[in-house]
Amino acid sequence: MKNGMVIKNMSAPDITDEMALVNTYSRRELSPEEVYLFTVALCDNDIDRDNERFTVESLFALEKLFVGKTGIIDHDPTAKNQKARIISCKVESVEGRKTALGDDLFRLTARAYIRRTEANAELIDQIEAGIVKEVSVGCSVEKTVCSVCRNDMRSPACTHIKGRVYSGERCFGELCEPTDAYEFSFVAVPAQRAAGVIKSTVKETQMESIKSVLECEKDILLAKSDLDSLREYIAQLEKQAQFADAYKVQLREQLKKCLQSRQIELEYAAEKSIIEKLDVDELQALIKAMDKQSSAPCMPQLMRTADGNTVGNTEFRI
Repeated sequence: MKNGMVIKNMSAPDITDEMALVNTYSRRELSPEEVYLFTVALCDNDIDRDNERFTVESLFALEKLFVGKTGIIDHDPTAKNQKARIISCKVESVEGRKTALGDDLFRLTARAYIRRTEANAELIDQIEAGIVKEVSVGCSVEKTVCSVCRNDMRSPACTHIKGRVYSGERCFGELCEPTDAYEFSFVAVPAQRAAGVIKSTVKETQMESIKSVLECEKDILLAKSDLDSLREYIAQLEKQAQFADAYKVQLREQLKKCLQSRQIELEYAAEKSIIEKLDVDELQALIKAMDKQSSAPCMPQLMRTADGNTVGNTEFRI
């Protein structure tokens, strides 16, 4: 499976049991003729286009979280785009298929229904024709574990970047401990090759588009995909800020040592006030200047040879 998609149902569950599940969500009892039931592959444990993948344990957690969740169009959370609802989920192994890492492929599939109405007729027809089939899911996870260092990629302990190669291996993030499932959506190109997750690395062009919307003085409603991207972008900036703060602390300590080695003594309060006002560029410039000064050769007033005679600098002789 290259994309998360609506799939042909090889062995449909008993219609009576499924209608019982459907009617747990409807306010009146619906008949089989009033609903369109279909099977959809939501996500799997293979590495996706964002260099992330769900663990098998995460798939089993999502199996419970996605039951009852809605299906929408293009992750646009409006009432008019609400088209389907999931009635059951299960994790299954895909016989004969392996992930990019050589593991057995597992996927999370769901049974969902759409009301047979005039407004939904075109969507149902497009699904039947195989035109609308790719899907993507929206969910949140507790942590994204780095494949290289095994730390949470959102913590300062991890300095690796998804998609880059380290020691011959491409870095990716493992999506662990799902905390919530929001929806699944019919999309043109999902993030996961097998299902798609709106969650990953923020592209600069995408952020420029979001920021231009935020500059509008009117009230705005962000699509969930944009909101997730904005949150990811903010998380990345916070992570970079943490590294910058740690580096600034190191430079301050280095400058203090330079002052001490040159016997430049300031009152503690004055030294602290001056150093803490300096930015990274100013700290680096001062340290560089002091290092350069200390490396200059010192010429004594009276230079003597091994036999005690002075060489040059006679103008300093007393």
